[in-house]
Amino acid sequence: MPVHAYAALEAGAELAPYEYDPGELGPLGVDVDVTHCGVCHSDVGMIDNEFGYSSFPVVAGHEAVGVVSAVGSAVDPEHLQVGQRVAIGAIAGTCMGCEFCLTGRQQLCAKRDDTIMRGDRGGFASSLRASDWRFAYPVPDAIESPHAGPMLCAGVTVFAPFLRHGVKPTDRVGIVGIGGLGHLAIQFASAWGCDVTAISSSTSKRDEAHSFGADHFIATRDSDELTHAAGTFDFILSTVSADIPWDDYLAALKPQGTLSVVGVPDNALTVGPFELLFSEKKISGGVPASRQETIQMLDFAARTGVRPKVELFDMSDINQAIARVRAGQARYRAVLTV
Repeated sequence: MPVHAYAALEAGAELAPYEYDPGELGPLGVDVDVTHCGVCHSDVGMIDNEFGYSSFPVVAGHEAVGVVSAVGSAVDPEHLQVGQRVAIGAIAGTCMGCEFCLTGRQQLCAKRDDTIMRGDRGGFASSLRASDWRFAYPVPDAIESPHAGPMLCAGVTVFAPFLRHGVKPTDRVGIVGIGGLGHLAIQFASAWGCDVTAISSSTSKRDEAHSFGADHFIATRDSDELTHAAGTFDFILSTVSADIPWDDYLAALKPQGTLSVVGVPDNALTVGPFELLFSEKKISGGVPASRQETIQMLDFAARTGVRPKVELFDMSDINQAIARVRAGQARYRAVLTV
């Protein structure tokens, strides 16, 4: 059966109905009938060819939730079956044989199947295929489908750094940005047990930041609050897709503190050497996440109640949803329903 999708036929174009033949399902593959799919800024970036490597037509979408409709001959029936509710995120498969896959770091696999970069094979469609069943994640019953999709990208992107950098409940954590990533990061840090400071350019989101679990709030525009916070944070997570004063944020860390960057700045990061050299501070990146990190994130979110705040759109209104994300108006994740 053909897959019914919405595609951009050229850079920046409105999405239009599009069909394609998915071909034969491989032995490890899984087909999922999509019921919900989140709209990420990265999807808009691919539609607009913001990164310079889009292949048109583009069917974007990498935060998909749905029901398994078919499985390959080598899929383990004890772990995945037709009719099961699953989610597929930014990675739909890897080689599972390289040094990174074999050590649980599938996100670093050079041959990974990136859902968003397939051209016309993304989640803004009636069906989505994972090339490896191990990247179709069963969704815990406690997490509703409209919430599950954004957890597979935004959620795990901000959750994984807590694992990788050994963040402790006793740590003081700063979250830069209160948007699609940041509002989830605040929730995860609070549920982790940390003392959480939300950091934003303005005070307009102060109340919402506190409602998400922030203990403190710093506004940086026309303010010296960040300067006064020098040397107070064990860990800072930057979720903003913008250039920020990197030296100021390094200064806000304690010695041996970590600045983790998961938002995509417009330009190169430029920092002075002294905070890094004499205070042994670190700057780290890292998106998306491994298979095990994703499983742990879903379990932790199910137990603690961490959820994205979503705006729902019918799939037929996909261009309206894209426009809101492109303009930065979504509060805080746009989700399409089929």
